[in-house]
Amino acid sequence: MGLERRNQDNPIIPKDSLWTKAKFGKDVIVANLDTGVWPESESFHDEGLGPIPSRWKGFCESGTNFSAANCNRKLIGARYFHIGHELENGQLFENGDLPTPRDMDGHGTHTLSTAAGNFAKNASLYGYAEGIAKGGAPHARVVAYKVCWAKGCYDSDILAAFDAGINEGVDVFSLSLGSDPPLSDYFQDSVAIGSYHAVRLGKVVVCSAGNAGPVAGSVTNVAPWIITVGASTIDRKIAAPVSLGNKKTYMGQSGSQFSLQEKKWYPLVSSVDVKASSANETAGRLCYLGALDPNKVKGKIVVCLRGITSRIEKGFVVRMAGGVGMILCNAPENGNDLNADPHFLPATLLNAIDGAAVFKYINKTKSPVAYIYPPKTVLNVKSNPVMADFSSIGPNTLTPDILKPDITAPGVNILAAWSGAASPSEDPADNRHVPFNIISGTSMSCPHVSGVAALLKAAYPHWSPAAIKSAIMTTASRVDNRKKAIKKSSNGTAGPFDYGAGHLNPNRAANPGLVYDASEQDYNSFLCSLGYNTTQLEIVTGRAFSCPQHREAIYNFNYPSISVSELKGPLFVRRTVTYVSKGPAVFEGIVRSFRGFDVALKPNKLTFSKMGEKKSFYVVLKPKEGLGESYAYGFWTWKSGHQKVTSPIVVKGAIK
Repeated sequence: MGLERRNQDNPIIPKDSLWTKAKFGKDVIVANLDTGVWPESESFHDEGLGPIPSRWKGFCESGTNFSAANCNRKLIGARYFHIGHELENGQLFENGDLPTPRDMDGHGTHTLSTAAGNFAKNASLYGYAEGIAKGGAPHARVVAYKVCWAKGCYDSDILAAFDAGINEGVDVFSLSLGSDPPLSDYFQDSVAIGSYHAVRLGKVVVCSAGNAGPVAGSVTNVAPWIITVGASTIDRKIAAPVSLGNKKTYMGQSGSQFSLQEKKWYPLVSSVDVKASSANETAGRLCYLGALDPNKVKGKIVVCLRGITSRIEKGFVVRMAGGVGMILCNAPENGNDLNADPHFLPATLLNAIDGAAVFKYINKTKSPVAYIYPPKTVLNVKSNPVMADFSSIGPNTLTPDILKPDITAPGVNILAAWSGAASPSEDPADNRHVPFNIISGTSMSCPHVSGVAALLKAAYPHWSPAAIKSAIMTTASRVDNRKKAIKKSSNGTAGPFDYGAGHLNPNRAANPGLVYDASEQDYNSFLCSLGYNTTQLEIVTGRAFSCPQHREAIYNFNYPSISVSELKGPLFVRRTVTYVSKGPAVFEGIVRSFRGFDVALKPNKLTFSKMGEKKSFYVVLKPKEGLGESYAYGFWTWKSGHQKVTSPIVVKGAIK
């Protein structure tokens, strides 16, 4: 379910897909605010692209090992923003950074190529996930704004990059960055401020939701003018099974290039049983650096518990102690999240239940043994997507009556371009280099949506950012590839706080039928609803204005979802839709609510005669006995023929 093409010799795209309608995002300009770009990557070649759009006013900034010659008709801009960083930390080189747009980290190259990388043949990590890679909008032009450095991403640098992109002609901003809760008010949030100005001028802004899940209220980048993206799995895995001496086999994942030298049973030990005498039990169980005794580890497969230190570092610890392989086991809080990491030795990562079975086998067996099979790419894996355990979730702690995240997209084990200056593991001890890498995070899911936003911008250049967001949200899927409800990593059923409106469905987004639009005036009304004073409003909007005496309720902001944080009694929530298809149409209302409240649409039928026509309606919410102070959720849908426009609702009872 990722946007990359996998295991195919030619990029076969259906004729009626969003990609062909949008000509692969032709001439849309996508900017990535991140760690820079590796311009030599195959994902940034300019084959098949015409002249640079004349409206582009940007440039490629010279820096260490970087000049205008590194840019082309694909990579049309690259700059670095560092004044804020230097004011706080001193000059870049004093902190191990270089003044250059070049990506020394890998993260920026990965995210930019995911959003809009060109077709790249023979892409893989050590032969895994092999095929033709492409970004969401492969014929869009790309721009790299480097705002993140070794010591972080600073507000003034982020704002400077937004300002540059707005003036230079960027259409879509992709930001795989953010801060963890507690969240700052919008007038103290550089991403919220910069994105407000971009959106009011017709630019789309897409941000990652954060990697602090599954903690409730951990979602970040929550401004309503931003598209906020959670992360979910794809239908491909890099399978690395492990067999035990008791004839049990468990399916893990791994991106290791290494295999056990012989197909035989190897002694199996728990890391806590082979810890160094100087290490405490926690250090041994988690395979900290220096925590294992080489005399006890040599020649064995070691079982480590996931947590605290990086997964790849644990494998390095086992290898340096003389181990021949590692089984890494998820802790209960990691559930079923499995990452295909490029380990330093033969290794596999097991889910929490299977990991517990391995530990139990060791504890009950006198001479436990195991064998780790070499990894293998497996496609069309069922029961996907699943929400990633790390994906930050709602409720929105800053503005509870705006539902966040908005959408989920592929963010687990994503193959994309990588920096030639960074190792695949990003570990200081790793001297390997790869042209493509597989990593996970909402940083990876965000650019999937950025790419689709670019396609929609190309297909419908006059659509507003809000219309594009609405099309993406209201056409999303809430079922997996078995037509079952999308699950959490922990196996429970996911809901709007996990995935917003659902999982990204690009082709359906190309024909939404109806959109929930919003203008600069609507966003200003939203800010007024927060009770901001004149100074605070001016910080966000850049202009002085007064709010009306009557301030609209936040839940009436024309958003493609509804969140009511205190439902005291029957409530009429107003929404307005714009018809964006051709010819007349009638949309019938369908409601589906879960425990705790009833939903009705008034009216429950909308009739349109022409494109651009607007209709308003009310979503009527009535609490039922038992709603209480916990959230419940439901959905409403407008249906006309094959078009289904679906929005989530979350409500919580009044505090008693």
